[in-house]
Amino acid sequence: MKTTLLFLLIALSTISLSAADASPNPVLDVTGKNLRSGIDYHILPVFRDKGGGLTLASMGNKPCPLDVVQEKYEFKNGLPLTLTPVNPKKGVIRVSTDLNIKFSGPTKCPQSTTWKIDHDKLLQQYFITTGGVEGNPGPKTLNNWFKIEKYENDYKFLFCPSVCNYCKVICRDVGIFIKNGTRRLALSDVSFKVMFKKA
Repeated sequence: MKTTLLFLLIALSTISLSAADASPNPVLDVTGKNLRSGIDYHILPVFRDKGGGLTLASMGNKPCPLDVVQEKYEFKNGLPLTLTPVNPKKGVIRVSTDLNIKFSGPTKCPQSTTWKIDHDKLLQQYFITTGGVEGNPGPKTLNNWFKIEKYENDYKFLFCPSVCNYCKVICRDVGIFIKNGTRRLALSDVSFKVMFKKA
């Protein structure tokens, strides 16, 4: 009896420890390799008949900051980006984990190329723009954190930051908002299915 009870306790503690140590699944690129922090990737649509990869563009009357848009032509991969998890010491990018997304290289604008959400009062829409803060998780940087989620056999972006335990946040998928032929990234009820290709 004592032996059975001891075995049961050991088995249960081993199961609970392994469950506590389980990390979310890694995000995979088009070749099946883990996405890694600090590596340049192109973010491409799964369905290529409606535009290409992601790039930057000035919208409206404001030259800066630049907004995140989809290339008009499907054969264009867009600009490379890097992904940085909330814990920068973790090298592998995992699903359901807060991360910063940043375009690589300089632009004509003084703002950073780190993604953030911004509310357009005229259109009553949250758009993905640049000028975000990289790192520094907390209530002052809520608008800068995104997640990658598995979506069917592919991936999607989600804005639902968990870097502040007491903050009230909105949780929405990132989709495409089309106006005057421009495909802008925006918070949406319709997900933008993406894949990742090493630049």
